[in-house]
Amino acid sequence: MPELPEVEVISRGLAKALVGKTIKSVSILNHGTVKMPWQIFASRVAGCTITRVHRRAKLVIIDLGDDLHITFHLKMTGRVLAHESATSPEKHTRVVFDLTDGGSIEFHDTRKFGEVRALSTEELEEWSFYRKLGPEPLETSVSDLAERLVGKKANIKGLLLNQSIVAGIGNIYADESLFRAGIHPKAKPSDLSKQSLENLFVEVQKVLKQAISENGSSIRNYVDAGGDSGGFQNSFKVYGKKGELCPQCGEQFETGTVAGRGSTFCAKCQKMSD
Repeated sequence: MPELPEVEVISRGLAKALVGKTIKSVSILNHGTVKMPWQIFASRVAGCTITRVHRRAKLVIIDLGDDLHITFHLKMTGRVLAHESATSPEKHTRVVFDLTDGGSIEFHDTRKFGEVRALSTEELEEWSFYRKLGPEPLETSVSDLAERLVGKKANIKGLLLNQSIVAGIGNIYADESLFRAGIHPKAKPSDLSKQSLENLFVEVQKVLKQAISENGSSIRNYVDAGGDSGGFQNSFKVYGKKGELCPQCGEQFETGTVAGRGSTFCAKCQKMSD
């Protein structure tokens, strides 16, 4: 699933390609992708000019003026691509926005889990998913982020994945950040000092920024708005390295299920408590 860095890279690419362009019409090739009456969706966006593209958590948001927003929730396999000229839909193309300059925006989704909406500002702010999102990890101080975990007794990886606590972190960046901070994914914040929690969010911010600078992580389906793959997968220290040796201590990485997700960690280097 694309996480914060991938969605940020996509949003930046779309902004560069699309701001100032106007949507001519919409073709909905899979009605289940559009989570509202498709006729309303199509009529809302046709004729509107794109004024901004940005990200919130794992959502790509295209603003059409001040009071209309197209949201893309990519889920497992969603892609949003910008084309300078019209192209023929592919097998997994679900929605196509034709632009007045001859270009297009395409939403591709192999697994059909992705969701697209066109919402007013009021509807967006009332959407339960959006309303419950926690703070952005790159726009919030490490002290404030750590404070959200202090004293909690759930495992720390599950808390990092909880979008109401901090927005945008998924399995890849949780594992990478915890390893770099030296904290076991099953550790409980109640057993850690606030300084350790602040150090964790220092690593979270470093990892997210590095991943964005390297165009995100391409493991299966992810490509940016121009169709290019990411490169941060080549910088992974722990994620997906089952059976390999820890670069810090030489012990074999362990794997297990934490917070319902496959996890890789070093039991020697990653502490359970202070």
